[in-house]
Amino acid sequence: MRLRWSTVYAGAFDIPAGQRVVLAGHPLFPADSRYADTLLVMQHAPCCGAHAAPASDTAVEVHAADAIAVHAGPVLVEGIWQPLANDPAGWRYRIRDARVSRVRDPWDAAGLSRRRFLALGALSGLAACASPAGHGDIASFPGSGTASSAEPHNETDTQAWMRTQVTIDMHSHAGRINLGRAPVPPAFTPVAAPMRAGGMDVVCMAVVSDSSVNHIVDSASGRRRIVAYRDPAPGEMAARGEAAFQRLHALMSEQGLRPVLDAASLDAARETGGAVIVAAEGADFLEGDVQQLQDAWQRHGLRHLQLTHYRVNELGDIQTAPPVHGGLTDFGVDVIRRCNTLRIVVDVAHGTLELVRRAAAVTARPLVLSHTALAKRPSRYSRAISPEHAKLIADTDGVIGIWPVATTFPTLAAMAGGIRAMADVVGVRHVGIGSDMLGLLSPSVLDSYRKLPQLAQALVDAGFSREEAGMILGGNYARVWASTMA
Repeated sequence: MRLRWSTVYAGAFDIPAGQRVVLAGHPLFPADSRYADTLLVMQHAPCCGAHAAPASDTAVEVHAADAIAVHAGPVLVEGIWQPLANDPAGWRYRIRDARVSRVRDPWDAAGLSRRRFLALGALSGLAACASPAGHGDIASFPGSGTASSAEPHNETDTQAWMRTQVTIDMHSHAGRINLGRAPVPPAFTPVAAPMRAGGMDVVCMAVVSDSSVNHIVDSASGRRRIVAYRDPAPGEMAARGEAAFQRLHALMSEQGLRPVLDAASLDAARETGGAVIVAAEGADFLEGDVQQLQDAWQRHGLRHLQLTHYRVNELGDIQTAPPVHGGLTDFGVDVIRRCNTLRIVVDVAHGTLELVRRAAAVTARPLVLSHTALAKRPSRYSRAISPEHAKLIADTDGVIGIWPVATTFPTLAAMAGGIRAMADVVGVRHVGIGSDMLGLLSPSVLDSYRKLPQLAQALVDAGFSREEAGMILGGNYARVWASTMA
């Protein structure tokens, strides 16, 4: 189906999700990229910086099947139409699995004849500004920072001021620590070296036990998500949890990463770097037995526990599945209270609003929600959270980690904008970084700790002071850690 821009401007109500469409227009690529698989397409080329950021109803987000070279000039996009609802980045339309090719005639791309275009330009006096062949074809996404021609920042200077506070990733699977579903887990990848290179001091490395009962599905809207497809056998989650903890410790031993177990060892990590907080994403390995928490704390050094993951477990409901328990269960309450006693950080990522509401009411220590993004009205099964959801965490003096999902934040500058949006709701004191490294279904704009100085500078460029940026990069989690250990 050939899609016209007039149809897009009218709301595209008659185009069903899943319809294959063809759309011509002008591309808007992420800044500082030579190749990209995510871009925007508009009817007219942006003429200058003032017109580079399109309104959400005048542009279509494109997810290309393959990365394409950044270039000026019009393109033809062919792919699957996907209307968006409550998209965190604000876009209303997407073409996914797209094939993107160049168009020879820019006037065809604009949907105007050359004669009609020049007539409009003569009447308005803006022919030079509006020309599809004009400058400004490569520009930044809204909130994505300056164009690639901007003066580069001195990364050494950035790392110097980053040292004023400890840097902490609140949620990561770096090194390929997850067991997954393969009979033989993959080989480890470097973690310690990228941490040192980028100035990341501490990583909360999260083991996962429920992956054997989950699989990836495509929803009717085309969004990929992880769902549980069977119940685990008795003892299965406990056994996988044990294997996952052992695998994490093997990686730490192999790469010389030290465990963070108390307030003193976190303080030391600021000077030495190369430290890991042992975490678990989902308390499924407990299998309903709170006594197993003491064992994980003692034998495996567990110090950060996320209650739920992709399975509605014994502790409560999750954002990505229909509710079963009405929020946090009584067993979930017992686990939180035991975590408070053992000095384990409680993480409510993936939990529903009702789960978080009860968790906030019963915890004696700050809560963490380690990886998410803000949405005014999150759609069904979205992992984003509402302002109300976020404020529940802040009210415990906790911290919320923003994740670097490229489909939400196509650049590090856009991610910094997402952090700014969350800080505007809950305050800078309650925002941090949760990379979910090697755990995302979609690409990440923070796929290596070597990029941490770039994110740090993006935070300053987004209007945060260096002190505030330091709080976001780890100081806020360190405060929660100190409160939990007290």
